[in-house]
Amino acid sequence: MTGRLPLVVAAVMLSLPVQAAAAEERAFDVPKGNLSNTLPLLSRQAGVSISVVDAKLWEAHVKRVRGRMSVEEAIRRMLAGSDARAVRVSATSWRIERRPPRIARRSTSPPSPAPQPRAREPARDTIARPQDEIIVTASKTDLPYSHLAGVASMLDGGDLAFGGERGMDSILSRVATVSSTHLGSGRNKLFIRGIADSSFTGPTQATVGQYMGDIRLSYNAPDPDLRLYDVDNVEILEGPQGTLYGAGSLGGIIRVTPKAPDPRAMSVQAIAGISLTQHGDPGGDIATIANLPVGDNGHALRLVGYMLTDGGYIDNPLRGQNDINRVHVRGGRGTFRFDAGNDWTVDLGGVYQAITADDAQFVSKDAPPLNLRSMVEQNATARYGMGTLVLMKDWDGLHFQSSNAWITHRLFERFDASLRNPPPPGSIGSAGAVDVARLFAPLDVQPMAEVPRVLDQHNATRMFVSENRLSRPYRDGLGWVIGASFVDNRTQQKRAFGYGGLRATLPGVTNQITEFTGYAEATVELLPNLIASGGLRLSRARLGGSAEGVSFDIVEAGRATTAYRNETDLLPSFSLLAAPFRNVRLYARYQEGFRPGGLAIDRDFVRRFRNDRVRTWEGGIRVGQRGETPFDASVSISHSDWRDIQADFIDGNGFPTTANIGDGRITSLSGAVAVRPTSALTFELGAVYNHSRVEKLAPAIALIAQATPGRLGRIPNVASHAVRGSVNYVTLVGEEDLRLNGWANYVGPSRLGIGPVLGESQGDYIDTGLAMRVGNARRGLSFTLTNVFDSRGNRFSLGTPFVEGNEGFMTPLRPRTIRIAVDVAY
Repeated sequence: MTGRLPLVVAAVMLSLPVQAAAAEERAFDVPKGNLSNTLPLLSRQAGVSISVVDAKLWEAHVKRVRGRMSVEEAIRRMLAGSDARAVRVSATSWRIERRPPRIARRSTSPPSPAPQPRAREPARDTIARPQDEIIVTASKTDLPYSHLAGVASMLDGGDLAFGGERGMDSILSRVATVSSTHLGSGRNKLFIRGIADSSFTGPTQATVGQYMGDIRLSYNAPDPDLRLYDVDNVEILEGPQGTLYGAGSLGGIIRVTPKAPDPRAMSVQAIAGISLTQHGDPGGDIATIANLPVGDNGHALRLVGYMLTDGGYIDNPLRGQNDINRVHVRGGRGTFRFDAGNDWTVDLGGVYQAITADDAQFVSKDAPPLNLRSMVEQNATARYGMGTLVLMKDWDGLHFQSSNAWITHRLFERFDASLRNPPPPGSIGSAGAVDVARLFAPLDVQPMAEVPRVLDQHNATRMFVSENRLSRPYRDGLGWVIGASFVDNRTQQKRAFGYGGLRATLPGVTNQITEFTGYAEATVELLPNLIASGGLRLSRARLGGSAEGVSFDIVEAGRATTAYRNETDLLPSFSLLAAPFRNVRLYARYQEGFRPGGLAIDRDFVRRFRNDRVRTWEGGIRVGQRGETPFDASVSISHSDWRDIQADFIDGNGFPTTANIGDGRITSLSGAVAVRPTSALTFELGAVYNHSRVEKLAPAIALIAQATPGRLGRIPNVASHAVRGSVNYVTLVGEEDLRLNGWANYVGPSRLGIGPVLGESQGDYIDTGLAMRVGNARRGLSFTLTNVFDSRGNRFSLGTPFVEGNEGFMTPLRPRTIRIAVDVAY
C-alpha cells in the first residue's frame, strides 16, 4: 500500500489543472432580500458552508447575484454595500462577520463630499488597512494585525482539524517558535521563543498562558491538551504579555477561540476515522458537533463530543507485552448562549476531558528500537473540568465583558523507580538502597533489589478566575482597554513510594495563591503612519502553602518558610509601529512578565523559591499583507533578561525539586514567509534561532556545575534552532473540492534539564506529513500520512528521573501512521 501511494498522489496532481479549469466557476441565481432568506440559497448553489458570526447580520439587506462566477465573487457581490464581509475559512467554508470600521486610505484625488464622516479626513496619510483585515482579538481591543507591534500567529480552526485533530500537536507542527516537552498527552509543558524552565510538572507556574476564549485554562498545571474540535481560530502572541495577561505569560500566550452558538441555523456534523500505525496497533476517532437554536429569541446551544484512541507501538520484553502505550481521550464541550435583551449576551459553558495512558511513551536507549525495559506499568491519567459564565454587552462603540470560570485539574503519574545497578549511597541524583531502606524503616521491612519500585505522583488543582473589562475596539486611531481580574488557585502535590505490595508516603506540598490585578492599555495613532501603545499592570498576590506528610517537628521548624506572604508586581509595556512604505511595517516593543514564587519539596523539607521576572526588548519588520498580497514575510529579533529563573532538577534522593537556579539571557531570531503564486497554491516557511545562557548560578546549583562543567550553560528544553515548511493546494475536481497539504518540521538539538542526571541531549529530528481531503461542505473523505519516512528521532529524553544505573531514555516519534476518515454535515 505504501509503495503505491506516491504513484496515486502523482496521478491525482497531474490531473488537477485540467479538472480545475473545467470547474472554475458556478452558475448562480439568487434574488435580493434579507441575508436570512438568500444565504441558504447561495450556499446550496455554491456547495459550500457559510456561517454568520453576528446574529444581527441576518436582517441585513443584500443584493441579487446572477450569472456564472466563482464562489468568492458571488459572495462579494451579495454583500456589496452592506455592513458585512466574508472571510474564507477553508476550501469549503466561509464565515460572514461584521465589517470592522476602516481607517481611510491615503488618496491623491479630492475626497468625495460626505456629511459628517466617521473616519478621519480622507486626504490625511495614515496606515492603510486591507479590506479583509485579520483582527487580533487577543489584544483585547480588536486591534487589526496591520496595527499590531509584535508577532502574532493566526491559525484557522479548519486548518488545524484538517487531516485529523491532534490537539496541541496540531499547533506545534504549524508554528516553529512553539515547543513542548513530550512526556505524554495532558502532561506536557509548553514554551515559546526560548523561555523554558523545566521538564517536570511541579509547583512552578507555566511560562505560556493558555486561554479558551478569555478564560484561563491553568495556572501551575501542565497543558491539558484539549482537543481543538469546532474551533474558530487560534492566536499565538509571542514574547511576554504581562500587561494584559499577567503572571505566567513569560514566553507568550496561546488563545483558542471556539465557535459560538448560532441562534439562526441548526446544524449537525460527524467525523469518524481509523488509523493504522506501522509497528503498532490501530486506532480510531469519532466526534460530533451540533448547533441547536432554542426558541425564537436569539438563544442557542452548541455541543461537541469526541472519543479518540491512539494505538500503541512500544514493546516491553521484560513483561512480555507489546504495544503498551495506547492512549485514550474522551471529552466534550457545551455552550448555551442566552440573549438577555438590550444588547446583553450570556454564555453558560462547560468543558470536560479525560486522558488515560496505559503505559509510558518513552523507550530505553540501550534496548532495540521501540523497546522499553521496565518491570512496572508506568500509566498516567489526566482529568480536566471547567465551568464558565461569560457576560457581554456592546453600546456606543464600547464593549464590556465579564469572564468567570471554575476549574479542576487532576493528574496522576507513575514512574519506574527501580535500579538495576544501584549507585553508591549518597551520590548526586541517586535513590540508592540506603535511602529506600530509610523510607521503609518504620514498616520493619528490608527492601530487595530484585523487587520493582515505583513513584506515584498526584497533582490536584482547583482554580477560580474572574476578569472584568471595558474596552473601546480600535477605530479612528484610538483603542483602549481597562480591566480587573481575580485569581484564586490551590495546587496540592502528593507522592508515594511503592515497593512490591508496600507503600511509603513521601513529603508533599500545597501551594496557594490569591491574586488581585488592575490593568490598562491604550493604542493611539500619534502621527500618520505612526502608532504607539502603552500599558500598565499592578498585581497584588498573597502566597502561601504547607508541607504534606512530614513529621510535626519538621513542620514547626519550617513554619517561617510556609507562612503566608504578599508580593506586589508592576508590569509596564510600550511599543511603536511605523509604516514608512505601503505594506511595510517596522516595530519596536518592550514588555515584562513574571511568575510568583512558591514552595517545593526538598527531601523531607519544604523549601521556598522566589518569583522570577523577564524583561524583553523586541524589534521587527513585516512586509506584505496576509490574504491581500501574493507575498508576505516577517522577521523579528528579541532579547530577554530573565532573573531568578525557576527550574527543576534532581535532589539528593533522586526526586525532582524546584529552585531558583540563577539569571539568564535569551536572544531569539525568528522569521516567516508565505508565497502564493496562484490563488490555489501557497508555500510557507518559518524558522527560529535561540541562543540562551544561564549566568550567576545559585550556590546550590553551582555545586552541581562543578561536577558537570559545561553542561549548565543552556536553558533546557528549547532547541537552538527549528525550521518548518509546508505546501498547500486547493482546487476543484468536478463538483468536489480537493485540498492537499504537505509539511516538514526540523527540531534542532536541546538539553533535557539542569544537572548530571538531566543533562541528556534531545531533539535533532525531522517530522513530516501529508494530508488530502476531497468533498464539499456536506461530506468529505480524508487521507493523512504522518511521519512519512518512519523516522525515530528523540523528542524528549526524560522517561523517569530515576536513571542511575540505566543508559537513559528517549521518546521516539510515532511511527508512520495512515488515517482514513469521513465527515458529514447536515
